Amino acid sequence: MDNSEFGSGASSALGSLIEDMQKMFKTVSRPPMLLALGGIALVLWLASGLYMVGPGEQGVVRQFGKMHSQTGPGLRYHLPPPIQSRDVVNVAGVRRAEIGFRSEGGQTRVIDEESLMLTGDENIVAGQLFVQYVIKDPSVFLFRARDPEQILTTAAEVALRNVVGRNTIDFTMTDGRFQVQEQTKEQLQRLLDDYQTGLLATEVRLLVVDPPLDVKDAFHDVVRAWEDRERLIQEARGFAEDVLPRSRGEAA
Repeated sequence: MDNSEFGSGASSALGSLIEDMQKMFKTVSRPPMLLALGGIALVLWLASGLYMVGPGEQGVVRQFGKMHSQTGPGLRYHLPPPIQSRDVVNVAGVRRAEIGFRSEGGQTRVIDEESLMLTGDENIVAGQLFVQYVIKDPSVFLFRARDPEQILTTAAEVALRNVVGRNTIDFTMTDGRFQVQEQTKEQLQRLLDDYQTGLLATEVRLLVVDPPLDVKDAFHDVVRAWEDRERLIQEARGFAEDVLPRSRGEAA
């Protein structure tokens, strides 16, 4: 056999060996490789259910879009999507709402359509209300109302109008101011509960109760006169409480 015949035979044998090895890898190696890739994909899918709930937060787990459970702070796990999903809600953070005004860049802008309202004696006043609130029930907050925070803003305006409309302008601007504030808070919370917002009003502060600009100065003069009257009455009572016992003692 010459060298050319030997070379062609070797090439043929080598080619046959390579084909046999390719067939072997196709029949033997492909299933384990696919299994390995499938296993990695499964692990990653299962790991997507891990999540963290921070301090002051609460996790809400949904199963097929419906409320399933609530979880506290820490590393938590739920079944991966689309079986389950989660929302993490900050229940410790204090939020705020402004009624009748907006604070923007250190400036205060009055919103007339929110602030102007009628008192019980048919006078017009401009009221500005500041509300602080927290999420007291995350599941109710997420599932019961479409936009709980917008509902709070509207309900606060309604509550203030209702309370101011039951009282006179003098009462609202002077000695009844604190009572108006507390009544507004109570009514606001009732509305929040009725509408199932999951929110809790922690503070309601009546910042401004003023008459319209045209008569504002005159009303302030009335308020100052009322305050002066109350001060003089208190001074007179204090003088009487000092002088009368001393006179009775001298007379005795």
